[in-house]
Amino acid sequence: MSYFFYFEDGYYYLTGAGTALMAALAAAALILAALVMGKKENAGNTFSVKTLTFSAMAMALAFVTSYIKVMQLPYGGSVTLFSMLFICLIGYWYGPKAGLLTGLAYSILQFLQEPYILTPLQVCLDYFFAFAALGLSGFFRNQKNGLVIGYLAGAFARGLFHIVGGYLFWMAYMPDNFPKAFTKVYPIVYNYSYIGLEAVITVIVLSVPAVKRAMERVKALACS
Repeated sequence: MSYFFYFEDGYYYLTGAGTALMAALAAAALILAALVMGKKENAGNTFSVKTLTFSAMAMALAFVTSYIKVMQLPYGGSVTLFSMLFICLIGYWYGPKAGLLTGLAYSILQFLQEPYILTPLQVCLDYFFAFAALGLSGFFRNQKNGLVIGYLAGAFARGLFHIVGGYLFWMAYMPDNFPKAFTKVYPIVYNYSYIGLEAVITVIVLSVPAVKRAMERVKALACS
């Protein structure tokens, strides 16, 4: 048995020390994101308290709303109450570096929330890479309709990592009577079913004029 995890019934599980380590890594990733978002003040480099506060609040809202599940799928994955949006907002406010790093911190929290461990690569694909990808929204922050475009890009990229993980690992756990003809497309259909549905709902809400104006005001406040 490792100090940080142990193996039982075909799965790896975190020990108390492993949980503490992952929590520390999440905090370190958030602090690093704050430093990246930092502003030069006087002779030294510091980070803005407002920047850290907005990012921490957005990540906290993402984590809380990830527990509010509109629909839960049987093999993992769910439609949540806009949890992806809150991580995408950080990239939209502060750019891709900050978004990716904060997404990485959030991915560690997601891992602690529901840890499924088959191999290190599977963990990276299903958690660290997938949720960090939501920070890609930062690449579109200065474009027209940048929040919607960036959100869709982040959601799409997240789905791609889950799909690769599905083909490499999870299809091996399907029952023997699973239709063989469906195996080639199943990870795509499965993962984009819940990610796509949440994305559609989110984009509809963001398209409401009052919500759109509110998002712009929040961005102006966060970046001022």
